[in-house]
Amino acid sequence: MNRINSKLSEDKKLLSIYFTAGYPTINDTVSIIEELEKSGVDMIEIGLPFSDPLADGPTIQASSTAALHNGMTTELLFEQLKNIRQTVKIPLLIMGYFNPMYQYGIEAFCQKCNEIGIDGLIIPDLPLKEYQEQYKEVFELNNLKNIFLITPQTSDKRIQEIDAVSDSFIYMVSSASVTGSSVGFGKNESNYFERIAALNLKNPQIIGFGINSKEAFNTALKHQKGAIIGSAFINFITSNEISNIKSFVNQYI
Repeated sequence: MNRINSKLSEDKKLLSIYFTAGYPTINDTVSIIEELEKSGVDMIEIGLPFSDPLADGPTIQASSTAALHNGMTTELLFEQLKNIRQTVKIPLLIMGYFNPMYQYGIEAFCQKCNEIGIDGLIIPDLPLKEYQEQYKEVFELNNLKNIFLITPQTSDKRIQEIDAVSDSFIYMVSSASVTGSSVGFGKNESNYFERIAALNLKNPQIIGFGINSKEAFNTALKHQKGAIIGSAFINFITSNEISNIKSFVNQYI
């Protein structure tokens, strides 16, 4: 069983952490992953930096720019992760935009992910139809889960189409804004979380964007399986030692 599905089957709410590979320094990637697992995180999203991250707010954009300046590339990320499964057991996903993966070669990219033990990909700008028609087979051959995003503006019909194609979890974007821009969840977000829960989808949902406090984290977990913290974690590692990651995670679990 794919490690993502195994984790989703556990009788608990899940905490996933996003960070940008190659940030704060080029060689921090593996250390951050290992510290996150030791701290009790359930899943990790490794951000593949890109020069034009349209869905990301200023915090993640800044970390991507810094990582690229540090020299992070797709090839280097794979090199850094080549032995990651010797020390890390929890699910690992790569989150990034389609262009760098396309430039690398989708089949080669998926094969490399499979080789080093990546469990899934989150590609915000890969359309559902294009995935189904051109890439679904190669993902499945390499035991990779493709995670689709939905937003409050996504119609129920579209959500059900995504649910039918998905076979792990659905990434629920909490609002129409970019990452890191929310200051908490209000009635609109809560209504959205309830609306999606009422659809009784076959795939569990994990909420991302705007999880920047224990209160927001708990709100996200009322109706969905888990939550993803990105910008708040990147802000933390920008000004704190990696060895202190457990103190950040302890705020949420």
